[in-house]
Formats: sequence, C-alpha cells, structure tokens
Amino acid sequence: MRFTVRAASLIFAASLTSACTAGGQAEGTGSPPAGRGSPGGAAVPITVAKVVQKPMPLQVRVIGAVEASSNVAVHAQITGELTSVHFTEGDDVKMGDVLFTFDRRPLESAMQQAEANLARDVAQAENAVAQAKRYADLAQRGIATREQVDTASANSAALQATVGADRAAVDNARVQLDYATITAPISGRTGALMVHPGNLVRANDASPLVLINQVSPINVTFAIPESQLPELKRYLAQGMIRVEAQPPSDAHASEGHITFVDNAVDQTTGTIKIKGSFPNQDHSLWPGQYVNVVVTLTVDRDAVVVPAAAVQAGQQGNYVFVIKPDQTAELRTVEVARGTSIETIIKSGVKPGETLVTDGHLRLVPGSRVSIKTDPTKAEAPKRDAPKTDATKTDATKTDATKVEQP
Repeated sequence: MRFTVRAASLIFAASLTSACTAGGQAEGTGSPPAGRGSPGGAAVPITVAKVVQKPMPLQVRVIGAVEASSNVAVHAQITGELTSVHFTEGDDVKMGDVLFTFDRRPLESAMQQAEANLARDVAQAENAVAQAKRYADLAQRGIATREQVDTASANSAALQATVGADRAAVDNARVQLDYATITAPISGRTGALMVHPGNLVRANDASPLVLINQVSPINVTFAIPESQLPELKRYLAQGMIRVEAQPPSDAHASEGHITFVDNAVDQTTGTIKIKGSFPNQDHSLWPGQYVNVVVTLTVDRDAVVVPAAAVQAGQQGNYVFVIKPDQTAELRTVEVARGTSIETIIKSGVKPGETLVTDGHLRLVPGSRVSIKTDPTKAEAPKRDAPKTDATKTDATKTDATKVEQP
C-alpha cells in the first residue's frame, strides 16, 4: 500500500514539471514587453516643432533697484519761526518754487541796522579824507607838523576799512534775509513734511524740513557677474546699450540706457555695479522699488531657434531627434549657443525648416517610426444636425395627417 502511494506521488511531480516546462517555452516564444520603439516596431506618438530662423536678442536678465537720480534734504540755514509752507506733502515741485517762509522781521531789522552803520561810517570816512587833505596842504605851508599829517592819513584809511566791513555786514544781512525764504533746489517729488508752521526751526538741524527726490529722469542700479563684464564693455564701446526695467506687478516695461559702470568688481559677490537712466515721464518707476532688468547687448538677426524642450542632454552632449521624410527619427548632436526657458539658439547641428521632436523622447531610438500627435484644441468640432425649419416641421405634420386619414 505504501509503494502505491509513493508511486502516485512521483507520477504527479513529473506531470507538474512537464507542465511548467511547456508553459515556459510557450511564454518564451511570445512578443517582448512594451518599451522603447524599435526600428521595425509600432510607431511612437510624439509632438513636433519646426526649426526657425529669426532675430534673437542677446540679453542679460537680473534684478535691480530704482534710485532717484538726485535727492536733496532741505535744511534751514537760519534760526527762526516757520511762518508758512507753500506746498502739500507729495507735490511735484520745480526748481525755484518757494517751499518755506520764516519770520523776516528780525532779519529785516538787522539789515537796516547794518545799512545805518554803513551810512555813518561812510560819512566819517569822507570827513577823514577831507581832513587828511587839509593837513597835507598846511604841512606844505609849514603850519602843520608831519605827525599831524600822518595821523589824519591813518584815520582816513581806518575809516575806509570800516566802510568796507560795513558793506560786508550789509551783504551778510541781505543773505540772511534771503535764507528766510527757502526755494526748491531741484525739480522733483516732495516727501513727508517734518515741520509745520509755528514751530521754531534751528539752523542746520539734524532733521531736514523735507526730502525731495528727482524721479524724472530716474536711475536703476543692478549688478552683473564679472564673467559678463568683457562682453558688456565690448558692446558698450560700439554704442549705447538699451536696458529695460519692469516692476513685477506691471505689464509695461520702461526703456533706458546704461550710463554708469563701476570702476571695480565687488570681490565679495563677484559682481560689478551698473546703472541705467530712464526718462520715466509716466512715473512708472519709483525710488526704492525692485524691478526686473533686461540688458540687450545686441541682436542676432539670423539665429537658428528651436523650442527648449527639443534639446536633450546626453553623455555625448546635447542632441535632438530630427523627423525625416519617411516618418522615422534621426538622433543628431547639436551645439547650443545660448538659450532661455522657452527657446534655445543652436549654433550648429540643425537647419531652418527641419522638424524636431518636442515630446516623446524617452521611447525613441535612432530609426524609430513615429506618429505625430495632433493638438486636441485644434481638432474640428463634431458637426451637429441642423435644426429643422418651420417649413420642414409643417411638411412632417402634413405627412402625419395624411397617414392618419388613410383607412
């Protein structure tokens, strides 16, 4: 009985082994799993784009800060009471506009006193000159001594010097009186008013009365890497370099030109400071604002341009897949000149008009057959049945009525 059970077990194991072997052979003769497209396999679906030739600018893109082309902190040059303010905070003022007026009465009194002293000393000086002449005449006739003549001459000269000092005092009093009226030294936009009428203002106080920023024209300061400095200097020597500044929240970009290149590279950051000037007539740029800066060094008129997605990086360098007329893919190495996040400029490797793969690279090998996918947004909408006209509906009604009348 034991022998029979053991024999049956051996026969079952042999049958199971044969079934597994047959299944393995059948599985080995089946089709390979799906993967990269082979030259003789099914067509790989892809998207494509054409190589185009068009003008492309050579640009440097950085972040910059807007600065006023000129700013002035207005201070008082005399001590006195502020009587009136002739502008409103935030007003645009022009050079020479009256901004502040101080109490003029003490200064006018000081000027009148200086003018009176001048008149007195002028009269004394004229009398001293006349006395000096008389003593000189008397000395020639032997009536006056030489000492008297010298004393009269010295007195006349001293009074002449006093007159000169009095004239300087009058001029100083006139200047102090002019300081009682403060005018705008530049044209620009006023800031917050620090002092209001009625306050006592001290001369040359630490706090200014108001700040004025010149915003038209205006400057934008930015920095570029020192590696791009030779190229910038080369194009700057050829002529004016255009620069654009655009605030992040504004769709409009202001145009200007480079006016300043710093005389040294910042060793801490490895960058060099550049400054551009903008007319800013519309006041779209504001001091202290951060902007996106685009420096256009030159424009390549015949650049060969492809979509950035078409260029792939491999062990041998950059490459693209070119679609040949027989709808097969050709792998071709290319040399990239420069590029952006959207487009890449090719130096060599492709020609304008050729078709490149922009999506589906992972399933391609050289010689793979391809199938170009259509853009679903451009597919034609399904045609709808035209609505029946009233005449059609009337005919159909008549037909139904005829069918009903038939016996």
